[in-house]
Amino acid sequence: MILTSRSDVNETLVSLIKPLSHTPGFLNTGLPGVQTLSWSDYVASSPQIYEPSLIILAQGSKLARLGSRTFEYGAGHYLVQALSVPFMCETFATPEEPLYGVSVSIDRLVLGDLVHAMGLPADASVKAQTPESMTSAELDVQMRESVERLLRCLHDSMDRQVLGPSLVREVLYAALRGPQAGVLRALVEQQGHFARIAAALQHLRNHYAEALSVDELAGCANMSASTFHEHFKRTTLLSPVQYLKRLRLLKAQQMLIGESMAVGQVAHRVGYQSTSQFSREYKRYFDRSPGEERVQLKISA
Repeated sequence: MILTSRSDVNETLVSLIKPLSHTPGFLNTGLPGVQTLSWSDYVASSPQIYEPSLIILAQGSKLARLGSRTFEYGAGHYLVQALSVPFMCETFATPEEPLYGVSVSIDRLVLGDLVHAMGLPADASVKAQTPESMTSAELDVQMRESVERLLRCLHDSMDRQVLGPSLVREVLYAALRGPQAGVLRALVEQQGHFARIAAALQHLRNHYAEALSVDELAGCANMSASTFHEHFKRTTLLSPVQYLKRLRLLKAQQMLIGESMAVGQVAHRVGYQSTSQFSREYKRYFDRSPGEERVQLKISA
């Protein structure tokens, strides 16, 4: 029997991710819901928001701060981002040892189908508690092998098209058998508060540029306004108004970096009526103005 060391496992994952990572950052693979991640420099702690996903790292590490919680996840670990919640993220990478990883979106419909197929009874503890929206876990054998199979299929267009969706499903299944299964099950326990807040967050992400009220969001969660506000803040560590403001600013940052739009256009696109108010709040959140963001982008380029 040949024993495989953790470093060998990580090297295998790196060898599969590296050819797919042509540019820094998150990069689409051609398979919906799956992106590779790479970075070759240290990135100071800055506001981030991820869609619900599993992020598996093969090399490098990240330090995440969510409220009072701080945790590091690195090579051989994966992050479970159950809800799309703003957090602070610090990236550790060098040109000699870049960060490499892969992101797999958490599809609640697929997740629910898997829980049903597994024949798992409703978990009363899942309904009673509020799980952490962000957790990390070490890659176990089942998860590692599932991720490897998914990465290998991405290198062949036919495999990616035919086998890819089932291999994404396999990775989510492995996560449901892993140590952080509770938070994933909470996403599909329809009578639980966690799943209801997840539905409201999805509505927020789809309509963040519109005028939204707490009553409307509470309706999406099938809760009273007061109950919704309580559980929303417990789950995201933000009030609905605070969350919407940060979501708009993070979306604005993505537009400033990725699109050639004037600051006023970006402000309007994310739901601000006043460009000056947008600029003030942007600088307060990111420690630089929208214009300075553009200058920093040119320097980086």
